Parts: sequence; structure tokens; C-alpha cells
Amino acid sequence: MNEPKIRVLLADDHAVVRAGIRQFLGQAEDIEVIAEADDGEAALALIEQHQPDVAVLDIQMPKTSGIEVTRWVRASIPGVGVLILTAYDDDPYVKAVLQAGANGYVLKTASPRDIIRAVRDVYAGNSALDASILQKMMAQMSSETQPRPVEKLTGRELEVLALVAKGYTNKAIGVQLGISDRTVQGHLAHVFNKLQASSRTEAVMQAVSLGWLPSDLSQMDN
Repeated sequence: MNEPKIRVLLADDHAVVRAGIRQFLGQAEDIEVIAEADDGEAALALIEQHQPDVAVLDIQMPKTSGIEVTRWVRASIPGVGVLILTAYDDDPYVKAVLQAGANGYVLKTASPRDIIRAVRDVYAGNSALDASILQKMMAQMSSETQPRPVEKLTGRELEVLALVAKGYTNKAIGVQLGISDRTVQGHLAHVFNKLQASSRTEAVMQAVSLGWLPSDLSQMDN
């Protein structure tokens, strides 16, 4: 029996760009582009109609921006993964997208292989950040001369966040740690509050910048 394909909605106001992205995504056997939108309002309507596994959004779109679409998805249909695919690597855009709750941020200069991997990562519940974006954010965080005081995480909270960084869902974290989904959710609420983070990706980034998690998250598998 064939595995179900990753259902992707693609939103970009440039038809040529959409065609190119659709072409190489379609070459991946496990990905299917089910709908396309050329502006933010159309993206909202199609996401609500189709509820795709992953919405691949540009930031700058007519009518409604990718950031606003992301914020709406997180509030209305949190099960939809959001991958921002854009030409903008400016810090304000990156911060706004992560604060809105996007699962990934990849530049259009990335290779088709990297973009396909990012779609798969977001679908699997992992964070997908362009390597250059990650390096810029880490450099900016480490260069802050007067970092705000941060309340330390408890051992259990750090265990939960480490599993979040590895892409575990709340349910999987609960099974791993022998606690309920609700307890996991409570721990994450405390983590978000202590780190002043509004998304799982942002919380992991903050913990990495504070040295609480390794900068190479793959080290946690060892």
C-alpha cells in the first residue's frame, strides 16, 4: 500500500516562480501540489478549503502578506504546517515570520533538493531554517550586549524542549517521557513564557542561543 503524499498548497504572486516550484516539487514522489494561489486572500480561502499538510508561502503578496496568512493559520488551523519560501533574508522579516508561528523559512536561492527537504521536515513536525538564516540569527543573538534575564528551565521543561527540537509532536513527547499530552502542553506553555517565544521554532532558537541546547541539533541524537 502506497504511503499518502504530502499535500502542498503553493502561494506566490509570480506565476513563473510558482510554475518552477511546482515542477520540482512534483518530481518528488511523496509530494503533491493540490492548489495554488496568487495572493494572500486566495491563499487563506484555499487553505481553509483544502487544509493541506504544508502551505508554502511567499512573504510579499498582494492583499494579505505571508506573515498575516501564517498568523491566521496558527490561530485557525494549527495542524497545517507553514513553510515560508522567499527572497527576503532581512532580520525583521525572519523575526516576524517566526513570531507568527511559521515552521520553516527557506530562501528561493536554495536548491530544489533543500526546498523539498524543508517541505518534508515541516510535514514531519521539524523546524526548517535556511542555513544562512540560522547563522545570521545565531550571530545576532550572541552579539547582544545586554541580554534580557531569562528564567532557567526546569529539567523536565528542557527534556520536553529537546524533543521538540528533534521534531517530536506533543503526543510523541508524552509517550517518550511517560506523561500526558496535556502535561506536555503545560510544560511548553511554561517554556514559551520563560523564553518569551511564540512558536516552537523560536523557543528552540532561544534555547540554542543560551547554550541550553547544542547549536548542531543533530548532536542530541548521539
